[in-house]
Amino acid sequence: MKRLPTLALVGLLAATAFAQETPPKELMDIEAYEPRSTLVVPAHPVTRAKHPFVDAHAHQWRAGEMTDAELDSLVAAMDALHMAVMVNLSGGTGARLKAAVARMKGRYPSRFVVFANLDFDGIGEPGWTERAVARLEEDVRNGAQGLKIFKNLGLSLRDSHGARVPTDDPRLDPIWAKCGELGIPVLIHTADPAPFWQKKDRFNERWLELRQRPRRYYAERADIPPWETLIAEQHNVFRKHPNTRFINAHLGWLGNDLARLGRLLDERPNVYTELGAVIAELGRQPRTARAWLIRYKDRVLMGKDAWNPEEYHVYFRLFETADEYFDYYRKRHAHWKMYGLDLPDDVLRRIYYQNALRVIPGLDASLFPE
Repeated sequence: MKRLPTLALVGLLAATAFAQETPPKELMDIEAYEPRSTLVVPAHPVTRAKHPFVDAHAHQWRAGEMTDAELDSLVAAMDALHMAVMVNLSGGTGARLKAAVARMKGRYPSRFVVFANLDFDGIGEPGWTERAVARLEEDVRNGAQGLKIFKNLGLSLRDSHGARVPTDDPRLDPIWAKCGELGIPVLIHTADPAPFWQKKDRFNERWLELRQRPRRYYAERADIPPWETLIAEQHNVFRKHPNTRFINAHLGWLGNDLARLGRLLDERPNVYTELGAVIAELGRQPRTARAWLIRYKDRVLMGKDAWNPEEYHVYFRLFETADEYFDYYRKRHAHWKMYGLDLPDDVLRRIYYQNALRVIPGLDASLFPE
């Protein structure tokens, strides 16, 4: 029998003893890991915005069916937040749009704005574009104050022949042009965060979200184009229609690259952006984000996306305080901590309501006393 060298034998015996005395490691899923910070720093939670604000990115899918009691409860919650106006981007078109306007603005004429949506059924058939333009004009006559484009355009929408409809499809050009003629903005959501197209491994910072929402992973889908292709199509629309105001939703998914977003805004004076569901990007780069928002203070609108009153508190704290190391409201979007931007008051006013007054027609300026 071959004898082990003395040092090797000692090491083996020590490792064996250590293994016998050490309890097995506890395994924990990252979804369950919720460390409580021991950091002691000043905290200034904010539950009501300093100024009245316009939420330019909201969804009330049942607007046309809401009861008086439901609307009253919604407005009471808005009042508690200091939300002067909610922009419902889910108005639909035709009878649904008309019903949404009648319910929301019929009871609260100045507190709600309703955007129309396009019906893409039949795109590719003769006369579709003309019908869509006529329907848009009808929706505006019926009270729509803007047009909202959902992310299915470019991402998954197919025409009547089964071909993908790119965002810059020429068949849509008359619609963008008509929005310019009518003086209404187009709030457009294109693509999703770029990591949804990247390798789903331990280096992907949206790995947790992709685990919890696997249908959002696009990298392995042959029917969906690359992220850069989708973004290029969107920016091409902005360039082709300089007389139409576009609101690029979700910071255009460039909140992680504010320099690039700034170059887009510099190039295209008809383009604005909004903050729906992306403030985690700003909160992790407080010095860069603060300087960027000060520079582009005339081009950014307040927006939240999903309706949850308590989540607005994180927005207010981010914008209005210099607090350090606080939580974003949704772990799967951001596993990191946030840092307050302590924005100057003139920047707050522009983001909260002044830019919306310039971009969205028909807002009641008396709701925003200077």
